[in-house]
Amino acid sequence: MLNLYKPKGITSSDAVVSCRKILGTKAIGHMGTLDPAGEGVLLLGVGKATRLFDYYLKKDKEYEAEFCFGYATDTLDGDGIVIETTDNIPKKEDIIAVLCEFEGKQMQIPPQYSAKSIGGVRAYKLARNGGIADLQACEVEIHRVELIKQTAENTYLMRICCSAGTYIRSVCRDIAKRLNSCATMISIKRTVCGRFSVENAVSMETLEKLKEEALISVDEALEELPKLNLPDDLYVPLCNGIKIKALSEENVSYALYCKGELFGIAENVGEILKIKTYLRD
Repeated sequence: MLNLYKPKGITSSDAVVSCRKILGTKAIGHMGTLDPAGEGVLLLGVGKATRLFDYYLKKDKEYEAEFCFGYATDTLDGDGIVIETTDNIPKKEDIIAVLCEFEGKQMQIPPQYSAKSIGGVRAYKLARNGGIADLQACEVEIHRVELIKQTAENTYLMRICCSAGTYIRSVCRDIAKRLNSCATMISIKRTVCGRFSVENAVSMETLEKLKEEALISVDEALEELPKLNLPDDLYVPLCNGIKIKALSEENVSYALYCKGELFGIAENVGEILKIKTYLRD
């Protein structure tokens, strides 16, 4: 795994291409897109760690983003065209007072300029061609939203801890609407993804120097999971894909080991211990 600090101005795919060149391998993929204007934590799987895509894509994220009140753009961020303005600018205390209303599970409408697929076409492509996508609200969960400080006139730095799939631009839009105003997200930094934080992220420049030394082992990447060590006599059955009886009735995920080898992420499915993500070489 690689905890990369993606800089502003490049796409997540651009970052993957650069890392492929630096590390000299094609087996690299990112685990959750970060917008070109965004910066911060971009997790990449390298080699067999690319198999952890589904596991990390579902992880909670934390962001710091600036919301500027008084105007809105078609993209809901600073790169778009202004489509609405208002003189109704909420005060800091008014913003703080409504933030608690945006915590918890809720239905959120994605931005028109998003990667949501509508009939096989990305919503942002429809929007660029003048179309309007019929975007359905999706369930997300915001665990915490707080105002950190005012950074400029009408502009506030917010911290949002949320489930995967949450659009921070939509959070900005919805908070402003609740206050009978409009707003645009003018900057965003992903500070946390799962157990990885921006404090430990590696820049492109550092990766150039460290190369493979900057990588995190799969074992370390799965440290948050309880470790399940199976008896040595189950090694051959595991290698041959023979069903193993579940060791408990708990429906939890494990980092599954046998003879010191990591076999993968396993779950109890009924009476069977099933390896959901196979990680053995």
